[in-house]
Amino acid sequence: MIFSTTKLQMPTKEQALRGRSNSMPVENNHAVKAVPIQPPFPDGYEKIIFGLGCFWGAERKFWQQPGVYTTAVGYSAGYTPNPTYEEVCTGLTGHNEVVLVVFNPQEITLAQLLKVFWEAHNPTQGMRQGNDRGTQYRSGIYFFNEQQRQVAEQTRAAYQAALDEKNYDDITTEILPASEFYYAETYHQQYLHKNPGGYCGLGGTGVCLA
Repeated sequence: MIFSTTKLQMPTKEQALRGRSNSMPVENNHAVKAVPIQPPFPDGYEKIIFGLGCFWGAERKFWQQPGVYTTAVGYSAGYTPNPTYEEVCTGLTGHNEVVLVVFNPQEITLAQLLKVFWEAHNPTQGMRQGNDRGTQYRSGIYFFNEQQRQVAEQTRAAYQAALDEKNYDDITTEILPASEFYYAETYHQQYLHKNPGGYCGLGGTGVCLA
């Protein structure tokens, strides 16, 4: 398959699709955990957003973790308001396919979630993940406070050191303040639970984060 180079380059805000003012209607129930996927969430719980390739397999990695309250897939870190999946796939929204993870920090730490993040994909591949190519498949961590930023950067440095020992390239993961999270269409939510034989393009490096 021939991929357009446009899909491998971030658009500017001026180039981005216009989008719409109305949010995507989405069923507010986690198909696995039977809890809401939209706020409000329980007091004392934290949230973080991860991008690590196709969001179907990525979401499953996190809902399986003890201490994770809920997960949802969506679009973030771009420009187009309330985009559709088809629009994101054009590469003209700037958005990444991401997973919103809401967790109880008394049961699982951000460092533990980041270990899952780093080991579940190859964070050295730029605008792709395996055979999935495009800006929406880039590796990203989108934080909500300064402490989260610090832990993300500390684990990135530690994982880069581990990758260096195995002769991998430099990590391309972006670590940015969280921007608006737009929920993806209901059929994408918990997709691999609803479609057990569905596509999962995740493939880690085999390198562990100590």
